[in-house]
Amino acid sequence: MRLHMSDEDAAFQQQMRDFFTTKIPAELRNRWAAGGEAGADDIRQSQRLLNEAGLAVPHWPIEWGGKDWTQLQRHIYLQEMQAASVPPPLAFNANMVGPVIATFGTQEQKERFLPATANLDIWWCQGFSEPNAGSDLASLRTQAVLDGDEWVVNGQKTWTTLGQHADWIFALVRTEPDAPKKQLGISFLLIDMKTPGISVRPIQLIDGGHEVNEVFFDDVRVPADQLVGERGQGWTIAKFLLGNERVGVAPVGSIKRVLANAKEYAAATKSGDATLLQDPLVAARLAELETHVAALELTVLRVAANSHGDKPEPASSILKLRGSQLQQDVLEFTVDIAGPASLEWSQPDDTDLEAWTALATPTYLNFRKASIYGGSNEVQRSIIASGILGLKG
Repeated sequence: MRLHMSDEDAAFQQQMRDFFTTKIPAELRNRWAAGGEAGADDIRQSQRLLNEAGLAVPHWPIEWGGKDWTQLQRHIYLQEMQAASVPPPLAFNANMVGPVIATFGTQEQKERFLPATANLDIWWCQGFSEPNAGSDLASLRTQAVLDGDEWVVNGQKTWTTLGQHADWIFALVRTEPDAPKKQLGISFLLIDMKTPGISVRPIQLIDGGHEVNEVFFDDVRVPADQLVGERGQGWTIAKFLLGNERVGVAPVGSIKRVLANAKEYAAATKSGDATLLQDPLVAARLAELETHVAALELTVLRVAANSHGDKPEPASSILKLRGSQLQQDVLEFTVDIAGPASLEWSQPDDTDLEAWTALATPTYLNFRKASIYGGSNEVQRSIIASGILGLKG
C-alpha cells in the first residue's frame, strides 16, 4: 500500500517544518531535545511563541484560537513539532481544561480563562487522582460542600504533575455524597492555587526528579461560579477530558528523533577496534526498531487520514498501545548503548563521559509512565478486543 500526501498537505507540512525550525529558538529546542527535567520557563516561552503565531491550540473552537484543520493536518503539526524538538503546549492547558471550559463553561468562564490558558498566563495542573482513587477514579473522596456562594473543599490529590509551577488546579470533587451511584456525585471545580488552605508537597520519583506532587485542601473556600458545568456533571466532563488527553499518544516524531540520536551514539561509541554500530547484534536491533517505527508511522498516517470530525477511529487505541511500547523500547536501547556510563546520573565536572549518558537511564525510567497515562495499556487492550475485534469477555 502506498500513502501519498496531497500537494496541499505537503505544503502544510513544509510550512509547519519551517516555522518550528526557524521561529522557535535553537537553544530552546536543544535543551528540550537533551532531555532531563523540563524547565518551566522553556515551556512558557515555547507556548507563548506558538500562541502568538496562532499555533498553540489549533484543536480549540476557532473563536478561541483554533484552526479549521483536518485530522491529518493536526497529525502533521504534532509530528513536525516533535521532530523539531519544540516544547509542546502544556497538555493540562491545551488538551484538558481548555477544551472543557470551551465545551461546558459559561460565557463568563470562557472569556475569563481561555485566552490566559492558551497563552500560559495561567498554568493549570490536574487534580484527579487520590491515594485511594487512581484507576478507580469514581471512588474519590475530596469533598466540596456549598456554603452560601462558596464551596468549602477538603481532601487530598496525588500525582499532581508540575503542580509546583501551577497557578490554578482543575479538580474533581464530591458534591453529592448521597448520590445513588458514586459517579453521579462528582463535580468539576476550578481552584486558584493561592487560596488559603492549599499546600503542595513534592514526590521524588525513581529518576530523581521532582515532577509530581501531593496537594492538600484544608477548608479551602472557592467561589461558586468556578464550578464548570452542572453540579454532579463532573464524571461526564472527566470522560470528555480524558478523551482529549489521548491526543498525540503515539509520538512518532519524538520516537524517530530519539532513535536517530541512539544511532549516532552507537556510531560514536568504541567497541574494541570497531564501533557499537558495527556490532551485528546492535545493528540488527537498530534495524528492527527502525522497521517498527516506520510501521507505526504508516499506521498513524492511515488512522489520521481516515478520521473525521473530532472522533478518531477506534484504531487509535492500537496507536496508544504500540506507541508507548515502542517509545520505551527505543529509550531502553539508548540505555544499553550507554552501558555502565548510564549508571552515573550525576556526573562530576571533570568527567570524560558524554552528557547524554547521564540522562539515558533517568529518561528511560521516567517514560515507564507512558504505558499508564492516557488510558493504561491494559485498558487499551480491552478496547481493542471489544471495539475492534468484537470479542466478548
